Amino acid sequence: MSIPATASSPSPSSSMEIIFGRNKKEQLEPVSATVTGKIPAWLQGTLLRNGPGMHTVGDSKYNHWFDGLALLHSFSIRDGEVFYRSKYLQSDTYNANIEANKIVVSEFGTMAYPDPCKNIFSKAFSYLSHTIPDFTDNCLINVMKCGDDFYATTETNYIRKINPQTLETLEKVDYRKYVAVNLATSHPHYDEAGNVLNMGTSIVDKGRTKYVIFKIPATAAGTKKKGKSPLKHAEVFCSIPSRSLLSPSYYHSFGVTENYVVFLEQPFKLDILKMATAYVRGVSWASCMSFHREDKTYIHVIDQRTKKLVPTKFYTDPMVVFHHVNAYEEDGCVLFDVIAYEDSSLYQLFYLANLNQNFEENSRMTSVPTLKRFAVPLHVDKNAEVGSNLIKLASTKATALKEKDGHVYCQPEVLYEGLELPRINYAHNGKPYRYVFAAEVQWSPIPTKILKYDVLTKSTLKWGEECCWPAEPVFVPTPDAKDEDNASQRPSRDHVVLDSIISSHCQLGMVCMPEISTFGKETGDIQGSKVILSYTENLNYGDPVSKHNSKKVGR
Repeated sequence: MSIPATASSPSPSSSMEIIFGRNKKEQLEPVSATVTGKIPAWLQGTLLRNGPGMHTVGDSKYNHWFDGLALLHSFSIRDGEVFYRSKYLQSDTYNANIEANKIVVSEFGTMAYPDPCKNIFSKAFSYLSHTIPDFTDNCLINVMKCGDDFYATTETNYIRKINPQTLETLEKVDYRKYVAVNLATSHPHYDEAGNVLNMGTSIVDKGRTKYVIFKIPATAAGTKKKGKSPLKHAEVFCSIPSRSLLSPSYYHSFGVTENYVVFLEQPFKLDILKMATAYVRGVSWASCMSFHREDKTYIHVIDQRTKKLVPTKFYTDPMVVFHHVNAYEEDGCVLFDVIAYEDSSLYQLFYLANLNQNFEENSRMTSVPTLKRFAVPLHVDKNAEVGSNLIKLASTKATALKEKDGHVYCQPEVLYEGLELPRINYAHNGKPYRYVFAAEVQWSPIPTKILKYDVLTKSTLKWGEECCWPAEPVFVPTPDAKDEDNASQRPSRDHVVLDSIISSHCQLGMVCMPEISTFGKETGDIQGSKVILSYTENLNYGDPVSKHNSKKVGR
């Protein structure tokens, strides 16, 4: 999807305010999209999207764009038609805010305070209760499939079950009932059987802070009956002690191969002591996160067969990674690709004050997201010379240098600068792969193009259109695809793109009415349209979770 500007486009600053500041309206009943072009007959199913949709409640406003109340979207595609609907997630957070007509539940970038009319005892209790915060259930980042169920997710210990057809909000689930985690990622991995692998942070539990990798089976143990949640059978797969008891690393995703898990303990950290006093000091929890540029980024590799860490200590330079692209094994090494930043300035940019004022100037101060490939040797030769490169692969320029203490310093190969929201053909997740599908960004976090990057030839194919801001592509494989990038025996015009501004974490805005149009060689006049569902002959995008039939997926 994209937002084409009208003939008389507003200034950049006013555009930002329109896109990032306004609350979005729900579309409770399905509305038929205007279809231009032809949707392939095989494309049947529902695309689920999630993201912030409401940034003001009454006279109160959220400080950070990632704080907005979650708005769910669905695009039902059948028989060449598309029906759109949207509905706010009826979380406890949403209901409390709407009832009070103000923001009364704190988010990471916005701290909420008690009514000043309440007595001093109520205030004191509120301060105490925020010392160890009960985080929000405003699940606005992703949609996760777990067994037969779908859950809206965020990065706290709460997820909310939803009805994928009606977008109705169902029960609230606390991960802590099954696994001791206070925070969890919204980007889990799925194996071929549908089991879910995810990880979270357990803060000062029994005197330890650790990163917990846990597994949720596709079906509840001992039963094949529908309606039985597999969450109660979640089990800890592995735990990794945090290098600091009170300053665990922030992370948004992780990587997997067929036999290993890759976790980056990066120097973008959460200060637990500062967080415990944030409410009293009148600051947000996000202000308790800081980038330590003097520290290293530690690369943890976990063997899925033994459920233990590979003993060698790997590290690289300080960086911030939100999205892993893919990881795989090759000739005794683990290779993994990530989108890396030099610092945490991107998070700072998404404060609404920065988005709506001097946006162009502020965005040029952020580091450029860069696709980097790392290579980690699984077995280190004790007789190898200090300073020698332990990577002998012809497929990458990444290096791993042995040091005196036996540690290994990993230097990446830079593949491409200026892309985010990466996707791959998920059939190749954890395996050797060739193509990355992403949104291209340059000096600004606002995507300008959609690109297909070939990691083998280092070449790209791009699509862009004047006054349009495309965002995260969604990969939809053709039913009889023969190659990774969807080459098949069917006409190439059947390759489909669902590129949406309703993305998981870098959403540009929400929509009320979808419109469908083609692009590429057959692009028509789309001035004034709000949403574009399109297909092309020379770029093939796809979705990491879904099959081509009636699977529902989210990001």
